[in-house]
Amino acid sequence: MKSHEEIQIIQAELAEKGVKYCMGAYVDIHGVPKGKVVPLSHLQHMAEGSELYTGYALDGLGQAPNDDEIASVPDLDHIIQLPWQPEVAWMPADNSFKGKPYSLNTRVALKQQIEKANEMGFGFNLGIEAELFVLKKNEDGSLSIPNEDDKLTKPCYDIRGFLHQFEWLDKMATAIDDLGWDLYSFDHEDANGQYEFDFMYADAVTTCDRFTFIRLMAKEFARQENLLATFMPKPFADKTGNGAHFNMSLCDLSTGENLFKCSPDEDPNGLGITPLGYNFIGGIIKHGRALCAAFAPTVNSYKRLVRQGDMPYFTWAPVFNSFGSNNRTNSIRVPMNGGRCESRNADGAVNPYLAATLALAAGLEGIREEIDPGKPQEDNLYELTEQQRADRGIEFLPKNLDEAVAAFAADPLIEQTLGEELKQEFIKYKQQEWNSYHQSISAWEIERYSHLF
Repeated sequence: MKSHEEIQIIQAELAEKGVKYCMGAYVDIHGVPKGKVVPLSHLQHMAEGSELYTGYALDGLGQAPNDDEIASVPDLDHIIQLPWQPEVAWMPADNSFKGKPYSLNTRVALKQQIEKANEMGFGFNLGIEAELFVLKKNEDGSLSIPNEDDKLTKPCYDIRGFLHQFEWLDKMATAIDDLGWDLYSFDHEDANGQYEFDFMYADAVTTCDRFTFIRLMAKEFARQENLLATFMPKPFADKTGNGAHFNMSLCDLSTGENLFKCSPDEDPNGLGITPLGYNFIGGIIKHGRALCAAFAPTVNSYKRLVRQGDMPYFTWAPVFNSFGSNNRTNSIRVPMNGGRCESRNADGAVNPYLAATLALAAGLEGIREEIDPGKPQEDNLYELTEQQRADRGIEFLPKNLDEAVAAFAADPLIEQTLGEELKQEFIKYKQQEWNSYHQSISAWEIERYSHLF
């Protein structure tokens, strides 16, 4: 914790920038930020844990109505002044309970796992690609593409579709750059009304904070345009979904050197990945089916993880627990020039702290046990026959949330990493989500069955 004098300096700097209020924002089990707001003059109290919460009022914090309250402690090294409301400073926060870090907080879990990586001499770097739709919500509650001219079958990189949303895109790009995140690319993505922002990777906690914030910011700027920004994994059956690809690497804790990076000539597979990097990938694949529940955590997520579905062409989304080079039909991809691995089954609904915690734990196990991921898969896996897939030993990722949660529950690494309580909280809420989904009657069912029988 920072000293009283250090907090006074932060207060003075924030006041000079026009900040009046401080928002300490932690996330629930779904990765949705929650928090309270205090006047800037009370930042010292907030930093000491003055803001208390009834954990039973929130999802996944493991409390009953008779439990003592948990506190929220802001991280004063990761303050973000709201671009659209500069009077407010947003501060990612950790929960504490009776003065100690609260183990059911996923940001706390990530920091604890990073400490284990640090003990091995590693830092954990992460970049998350932010894909989202900007849509119109109709009076009947349905969603539609606001630009009637954005209707190409393959609209990826379409300039007209990009320029139609220029006002919203400009707000987003300007804010990301002004925040110092180093936005290096943004475009119209593969679906009508879909966009992607790519900003520079950072340490895993910082990147997870930024991804949590960008979801909030995108919605606010869209609201100003009377639109809805959504990171929902699959809003439309006939269009590609929203990924949140995790680009991961380990670095030397003392020098910052990328420990996954080597010359393609030094790599027998030519991918530019070190043996350490391959072992990390081996751990991810070993636990791939269990990790999928964290990477793709909703009922809707598994309508994205299909080969083609109701689309006129392949979805780009992974369905196999496999790895390869720049081949996007694998769940783990090694992008061109190597030096990192990309988990492609992560989607826009991900709790980034939870997923990063488990991915790092799996990768570290791969390093400790020197797990060999085998040869990279280089062809179009969507077109394999079932016999070809079986011959190669490639297993499917889970096909629905129920299957993913079952794999999550059965994998010993999950409890070793999260502890029994946090593991069970995730399982409980995801089983409830699955059961609730199956107790609802969809428009598809009514249309199909009401007149047939």
